[in-house]
Amino acid sequence: MSAGDVVRLVAAFRGHGVELCLGGGWGVDALLGEQTREHADLDVWLPAEQFEQAVVALAEAGVDRLFPWPGDRPWNFVVHDGGRLRIDLHVYEKRADGAIHYGSAVSSESFPAEALAGTGMVGGVKMRCEAAEWSVRWHTGYPPREKDRHDVALLCERFGIARPDGYQTSPLR
Repeated sequence: MSAGDVVRLVAAFRGHGVELCLGGGWGVDALLGEQTREHADLDVWLPAEQFEQAVVALAEAGVDRLFPWPGDRPWNFVVHDGGRLRIDLHVYEKRADGAIHYGSAVSSESFPAEALAGTGMVGGVKMRCEAAEWSVRWHTGYPPREKDRHDVALLCERFGIARPDGYQTSPLR
């Protein structure tokens, strides 16, 4: 997925009033203000109350097919265009106290709204994205892949964040 694709898709969401927040690799690159690696998909956070508008925006952009992955949930799943565009949707609810609720009533996660209050740039366009500290935090809890190591190293260096366990550089390097 190119930066131009991201700009076009974000414009489609914005055109339908969706308060989108970039996550994942494009969220990292937005925070850094430049594309630092290739991206297979676009991770986005969107409020549940704007889900219908998001579906309309995606359909108009030609991204209208469900792409089932093991572990998909009603609040986190992938849609695609049948070709190269894949969007990983993370649907959340805003709680009365301002916190973000993500997940089901039985198994859920909550975090402060500030986690989705970062700002960055993709293709010269200002975008809302995950805050750097939260982006690093969400790269933990699973064995890191090479792209995770890449993203976390850049975020930690740029924003002065301590590298989490599993992301320290080897003493031999």
